Amino acid sequence: MFSYERTLSVPMMAAALSVVLALPIAANAAEIKVWTARAFAMVLAEIGPQFERETGHKLVVVSGLPSDFNRRHDSGESFDLLISASATVDEWIKNGRIVAKTRTELARSGIGIAIRAGARKPDIGSVAAFKKALLEAKSIAFLRIGSGLYMDGLLERFGIADAIKPKTTRPETDIVCELVAKGEVELGIVVITQILTTPGVELVGPLPSEIQSQISFVAGIGSKSNHSKAAMALIKFLRSPAANRVIKLQGMEPSVAQGK
Repeated sequence: MFSYERTLSVPMMAAALSVVLALPIAANAAEIKVWTARAFAMVLAEIGPQFERETGHKLVVVSGLPSDFNRRHDSGESFDLLISASATVDEWIKNGRIVAKTRTELARSGIGIAIRAGARKPDIGSVAAFKKALLEAKSIAFLRIGSGLYMDGLLERFGIADAIKPKTTRPETDIVCELVAKGEVELGIVVITQILTTPGVELVGPLPSEIQSQISFVAGIGSKSNHSKAAMALIKFLRSPAANRVIKLQGMEPSVAQGK
């Protein structure tokens, strides 16, 4: 979990106070609790401070997988905005946890292959080459959800699921690229944005176009949110040109609805 809470020294506080006094104060400033997939946690880490400056709102961001958010919700913890894969958001709408009319597509990312920085890059330029790279790799990692579920089906279609299984790691948390960076896994298969925003790994390339799959990231406001207007302001900000630039730099495509 990370937030944009800051501890300032006295001189820094004085400087900050001078800036605050020079800016209009938001009358209804809110603390927005955001539960998000790592992909958008990285986007918010980059442009969240700009949103805070422009609105006066404060972001408290928790990054994790749907299972983490389910545990938090079931324990009674509150949230204002969820950003996750479309299937998760749709499930939460069905369960009454998210207001359906607030469902907003933000971006999508294709699936790619990660290797440790400096390692030899295998050929994945065709479906046959990709299949060969999987069979020859000493170890592979992909998630249990999202892109990982897609890989389950793909390996079954290839007829190599049984051959790959003994050397495959399926972490419970979103650490595929970290495992690759540490040298614990040779190949990581995960959304491209994850690869581009993780130190110590390199992108070999996307899956061949014939077998590529896009993971959509969607936002929705919690049905019990006390700051729904502020959360909606954040959604709109994440569809802005400033956000689009960061989204693209981090390997995602903004939603086609952005800018409309």
